[in-house]
Amino acid sequence: MRKSRLSNYKQSKLIELFVAGSTARTAAPLAGVNVKTAIYYFHRLREIIYRNDPTIEELDGEIEVDESYFGGRRKGKRGRGAGGKVPVFGVLKRNGKVYTAIIPNAKSDTLLPIIRQKVKPDSIVYTDTFRSYNALDVSEFKHYRINHSELFANKQNHINGIENFWNQAKRHLRKFNGIPKDQFHLFLKECEWRFNNSDPRSQLKQLNQWVKKEMG
Repeated sequence: MRKSRLSNYKQSKLIELFVAGSTARTAAPLAGVNVKTAIYYFHRLREIIYRNDPTIEELDGEIEVDESYFGGRRKGKRGRGAGGKVPVFGVLKRNGKVYTAIIPNAKSDTLLPIIRQKVKPDSIVYTDTFRSYNALDVSEFKHYRINHSELFANKQNHINGIENFWNQAKRHLRKFNGIPKDQFHLFLKECEWRFNNSDPRSQLKQLNQWVKKEMG
């Protein structure tokens, strides 16, 4: 951001359009810049979010965990085991914040350490019936499962919150018609940041502060 030659007005306009969820191609003519400039500026905004957004502390209470798969071709197998997709693990506190991590696989040995890092002992952890969560039955957590082949919610027993986050994230990312794998972590962090700071005015204020700080 230090080397930006854009006027303050154009930078402010681009930040506003970014917060509004516009793509760089849509934002460019509205801010009076060329598409390459808008793409670069939006990329820098995502880098700033990635560097400055604090990692959430340990979560407690009622927690939902789930994995999801992003990207790849639409044809063929979907969900678990789908080829060409990026697996992502999510931990969400009900009525609270979400934490996401790109994972190499959805095995128990991968997921359990993340849960232990992000969730306080004795918390209630809700999952679906995926076998990787079997280890939670003999852990320091209270574990409840929801069988999606039978129903999506049984009173308090559901993972609707984390599934709502996945839906929001995928709806936002779909606008970009493909994301380079080496930038996916930036887009994922952006989705996490938007969810955890759902008020657009708060997002705008925070992003302006971060940009100002990085510009010195």
